[in-house]
Amino acid sequence: MGQSINFQFLTPADLSALYEVIVALRGEGGCPWDKKQTPESLKKYLLEETYEVLEAIDKGYPLEIMEELGDLLFLTLFIIYLYEERRDFTLKNLVYNTFNKMVSRHPHVFGEKIVQSAEEVLKNWQKIKEKEGKGDSVLGNIPKSMPALQRAFRIGERAGRVGFDWSKPEEVLKKVYEELKEVEEALAENSQIKIKEELGDLLFAIANLSRKLNLNPEEVLREAVEKFEKRFRAMETEIKAMGRELRELSLEEMDTIWESLKEKD
Repeated sequence: MGQSINFQFLTPADLSALYEVIVALRGEGGCPWDKKQTPESLKKYLLEETYEVLEAIDKGYPLEIMEELGDLLFLTLFIIYLYEERRDFTLKNLVYNTFNKMVSRHPHVFGEKIVQSAEEVLKNWQKIKEKEGKGDSVLGNIPKSMPALQRAFRIGERAGRVGFDWSKPEEVLKKVYEELKEVEEALAENSQIKIKEELGDLLFAIANLSRKLNLNPEEVLREAVEKFEKRFRAMETEIKAMGRELRELSLEEMDTIWESLKEKD
């Protein structure tokens, strides 16, 4: 027998209704798949849903953004409920803690503190975190599981808040050239360990160049990859229209078609 939800005091637009759905899914007569899930098993879906939200935001379609945010919200509530089942904490605990944290970290809104800029807000935020015992480093606790390019961007950003930074993009560009030269030297030495190290330094320098140009390197790279993919697929289509297979063509032939497609962009 399926689960029934008492909506007597709830409406589908009530956040509590989502929680009741989760309770039903986990309860007797609920969904076998949902009943098997743990916070650990849902990590991959949480990451997937987050990327789907980001992609929807990039597309800019409000209805799609709403749908993807809804999926992410539901999954977040699901994970919270799993911890509630374990009696680790409840949704009320979480909301209470988050409410107090957000209020205490915005004294310029909820208190007497006066700030003049967003930069000043960030500096004050760091001081508050230090008082909370969470600010042992200005770099904070940026997750190591975050995409490396994005993490490089964020770490460079935080180091820059205390003045450990280049003053202008041109200075970072010189660093990029310097790191590129070191990659060339490592290649000449044919040392895989050295190549890996110097290539990492080059990527980190490029991430910082993007930051100084007010561009997110993760977004810049994603757009570049999408452009390459679109053009490559167009090349495949054109080659098939010629009655040939991609593998049959020489690199020079592919380059000719590639350049003609670039001119059409």
